[in-house]
Amino acid sequence: MAHLLRMPGVTADATEAFLEAWEIAEGDAFAAEDTLATIETDKAVVEIEAEAAGTLLRILAAPGMTVPVGQAIALLAEVGESVGDIDAILSELAPTAAAGSEEASGSVVVEVEDGEPRAADGRAERLGSPGSDTAVGARPGQGGPTSRVFASPLARRLAKEAGLDVTTLTGTGPNGRIRRRDVDAALERRADRPPATAEMRPTASGAGQDLGGRRGADVLDPAQRRTSSEATYDLVEHTRLRRAVANRLTQSKQTIPHFYVRGSARVDRLVRMRAEINASSPVKVSFNDLVLKAAAAAHVLHPGMNVTWAEESVRQYHRVDIAVAIAGDRGLVTPVLRGVESMPLTGIAAAVRDFVQRANDGKLRQDELEGGSFSVSNLGMYGTEEFSAIINPPHAAILAVGAVRDEVVAVKGRPKVRSMLRFVLSADHRPVDGALAAAWMRTFVEILEHPLRIVS
Repeated sequence: MAHLLRMPGVTADATEAFLEAWEIAEGDAFAAEDTLATIETDKAVVEIEAEAAGTLLRILAAPGMTVPVGQAIALLAEVGESVGDIDAILSELAPTAAAGSEEASGSVVVEVEDGEPRAADGRAERLGSPGSDTAVGARPGQGGPTSRVFASPLARRLAKEAGLDVTTLTGTGPNGRIRRRDVDAALERRADRPPATAEMRPTASGAGQDLGGRRGADVLDPAQRRTSSEATYDLVEHTRLRRAVANRLTQSKQTIPHFYVRGSARVDRLVRMRAEINASSPVKVSFNDLVLKAAAAAHVLHPGMNVTWAEESVRQYHRVDIAVAIAGDRGLVTPVLRGVESMPLTGIAAAVRDFVQRANDGKLRQDELEGGSFSVSNLGMYGTEEFSAIINPPHAAILAVGAVRDEVVAVKGRPKVRSMLRFVLSADHRPVDGALAAAWMRTFVEILEHPLRIVS
């Protein structure tokens, strides 16, 4: 029996998701566990898989739309099912979906009148809103035919964000369809030209204003540089990921009582052991991989650290799951390694590399970004000596790792040059006491200074 496919709730607190792409077309058959569509949450790209075989009858939400959780996005039929009037079925199952199905699945002709996009039937059409391919018409002369320019939803969205008029673009797709590559090409051509500027003056709110009294952001192309007598700057819109990270970390600092424990370890033995491992292993091990393994070992010896805070109780875990902070091309993400205490070093190294690659490609799964009780953030590759990190809720702590540096230290009363590694542990004072955090740091440092304990 025909049924609706609805936008899933990929996280417990999710209210909407961004529909990135449909992997099959209307009328296509699919098998169980085939990917029907991909959606994007605040942190990851998630695939919607078919629960059973069937046919995609109609797409109700086009790529580029932000869809509330639970809203119908497609009409599906079972294998071998004969479907007659699709509109009648939609009217019965979801009247609102039936009403919007024409806009979602068909092409809408839009005419430009006095600079205002309007649908061919006279209704105002939101040209910049997500939908399917939209045919945009421009009248070359009064009474002349309407020429159609077809643009994909992604191309229209990117063009709008960059301040481009899609009617001025040349499409390279089928039937002149404007695609992302056409928008990118237009932006490259525009970048080769000197940016337009306007005389601006600061307003009381700090925003630029031209001498005509209009806000500078409304006058200038948002992708071009704003100039004033006092400052030159660019406006970079927040991504969903950036907003999510900002909200999460703001909540962390406002609601979690942070305290900090600092430590340092002599890692000469660790440096030599890493060199020996990498000399024979096909998978190269980083210092961060060694830190992850040592942290897991310290958690096993201090299980009171392997916890998260809940309103009614403290949850103490049997397995050590550690989140790894990755500053990928798309922003900061923290995928979780499961059971680090039982993973070999090469397994940790391979898993982290896989996380980094898929983070840059936007292919991390939502379940990989959830769970854990502890995080590790490493800025040592940038030469950072020491820093403090913000706890990633609901974790109980996060370890900030600096760079390995040669320092002069006292060894048996004499100055010696040793390789040193510095750490700052940020802990949640609700489930973790100061004495416990200090004991954990001492154990962690001892493990790093006697690295055979990591591989034993």
